[in-house]
Amino acid sequence: MPDEPTPQKDRPFLLTVSGWPYFLVPFIPIAIVLEFAHANAVLIFATSALGVIPTAALMGEATEQLAARSGPGIGGLLNVTFGNAPELIIALFALDKGLHEVVKASLVGSIVSNILLVMGASMFFGGLGRDRQRFNSVAASAQSSMLMLAIAAVVMPAVFELVRGSGLPAPTAERINYDASVEHLSLITALVLIGVYAGGLVFSLRTHRDLFNPPHVADEEEGEPWSVRKAVLALALAGVAVAGMSEILVGSISETAQEAGISEFFIGAIVVAIVGNAAEHWVAVLVARKDKMDLAVNIAIGSSAQIALFVAPVLVLASYVIGPWPLPLVFNGFEVAALVLAALIANQVTQDGESTWFEGLQLLAVYAIIAVAFYVA
Repeated sequence: MPDEPTPQKDRPFLLTVSGWPYFLVPFIPIAIVLEFAHANAVLIFATSALGVIPTAALMGEATEQLAARSGPGIGGLLNVTFGNAPELIIALFALDKGLHEVVKASLVGSIVSNILLVMGASMFFGGLGRDRQRFNSVAASAQSSMLMLAIAAVVMPAVFELVRGSGLPAPTAERINYDASVEHLSLITALVLIGVYAGGLVFSLRTHRDLFNPPHVADEEEGEPWSVRKAVLALALAGVAVAGMSEILVGSISETAQEAGISEFFIGAIVVAIVGNAAEHWVAVLVARKDKMDLAVNIAIGSSAQIALFVAPVLVLASYVIGPWPLPLVFNGFEVAALVLAALIANQVTQDGESTWFEGLQLLAVYAIIAVAFYVA
């Protein structure tokens, strides 16, 4: 009689659905060795990009474990605070190098990839074999509306520069020193968005907590949460590792772009955006396959809203002390179009609270077209 398959909870961690990123851990020392050996920039970039994935996965896992020990209020705050920490850390290093257009491209890429790639893949793979999937349209619509309002604010400095200034930057630009007026407008926009983000935290974690934090049902592969000490140590270790890999990754972007014949814009908008979110993307698709579309949609749209409302404003504020000059929120034409389209699509697909595999396929198709346009730009 054949042996029965081993349950998920009895398998070694690396063989579970959450363990795959850690197979990439060897790329961390490889990237460090290549960096110190001054090896080919493309090799350094590729290995460090792969090395970011397990460090980001560990940060996400440690945050989840710490949140499980902290109760729903503090746990929710931890999740939204550290949810996009890897992308923020990468962007801060790029800001320090003066790669302003790479920073803005990575912001746009993260928002667009969450809405089109992650939500599209979640709907596609989750919908296979099912007539349709359902999710809480009220919570999803609240997130998508918040995202749309944030995008409307974020693109206004670009509109100002297009009408009153020197025009939008070219996709091939590395950084442009704009005048003080658009820098001040970007600063005011950043402060307003952070205020809205704080209000969103109160809305989702306090006044309407039941809407955004439904009762959690543990999966069969989940075990006892880590101790607080273990989770904090893992979070600290992950932060250091993410920072190290991010510094190597960002330091090789310019030379990689030249040697590989691709633009820094494409690297920031597509490659860096996907690498920083790879583990979280996988989780969204996995839970969608388990017919937990509420969680999948929340991961996709919630992460995008957090980037627009928190990560982008923080980078604007940080640029006043990091880098050559302040970072204005002046996106190029491709980025403005992608942001507006992503916000409109997010609002449209969440209205009815239902999804099918074909809807997911259409989102993936739009992402593929945008990625090709970014490549040839």
